[in-house]
Amino acid sequence: MTVEPDFPGAVPPERRSTVVSAGLRLGCLEWGDPAAPPLVLCHGMWDHARSFSVLAPLLARRYRVVALDARGHGDSDWAAAYSWPSDVRDIVAVLGTLGRPAHLVGHSKGGGQATDAARVAPDRVRRVVNVDGFGPPPFGPEEPPAPAQLAKFLDARRSLAGRNGWRPYGALDDLVERRRVQNPRLSRDWLRFLVFHGAREAGDGWRWKADPQMTHWTGPWRPEWIALSHAHVRVPMLAVVGSEPDTWGPLPEAVLGPRLAVVPNLTRVTILGAGHFVHVERPVETADAILDFLD
Repeated sequence: MTVEPDFPGAVPPERRSTVVSAGLRLGCLEWGDPAAPPLVLCHGMWDHARSFSVLAPLLARRYRVVALDARGHGDSDWAAAYSWPSDVRDIVAVLGTLGRPAHLVGHSKGGGQATDAARVAPDRVRRVVNVDGFGPPPFGPEEPPAPAQLAKFLDARRSLAGRNGWRPYGALDDLVERRRVQNPRLSRDWLRFLVFHGAREAGDGWRWKADPQMTHWTGPWRPEWIALSHAHVRVPMLAVVGSEPDTWGPLPEAVLGPRLAVVPNLTRVTILGAGHFVHVERPVETADAILDFLD
């Protein structure tokens, strides 16, 4: 079996636990003093809790850090279907196990969902940090109308209905190169660490842990709806982006500015020298910005 790769600054979790949400078992990893104020980390699409292995120990100097494997990711259960509200409910379920209000920090999809969890459960959240999770650019005029979008979504769901796994890859580095196509700014050393924990090795090769059903996980939707949610976030919010253009962000200021302008209590920070994966490329600077805001 392949030996676990090392990565500078990455620290193994100190504890593991399981939270049940709507019948699904969700894996959680923890760093820091269990008696410290809690902070929950929410990862992005196709990632997992170990994607915070460098950031989490930096935050754990002051907090009990709990990183969640979202449903269908990492070591959490697969679901019959996936939706944005179900992920948000899972985050709220984790918050409900902590015994007191917590800070929420999310990256990419996890940032958007952490923001929505803070909106729907403000009594369980102290502050929220959204790391480049502000949605895609506006759709162009060629975007099909809602009925056509729904038909496309349902056709895709039907095509995946009988699929219960991934084809095997021959070697771990094959997965690394596959992921590098999506995230060319990330080093191969980091991607090797990331995909090692996001895949399983068997006799016939490596398979992703993530559920392939998530390839098509949402129906008709428009980016203009994001600001409608932001306007109802009642806890203080920190918006973090990187300074460098990347595959998935940051958004142009002409798009991002209006989406954030409606947040009632907003702080913004840009991390220099980072792309979309701000917490991976500049973990120390990201942790400092988060801790300054939370303190």
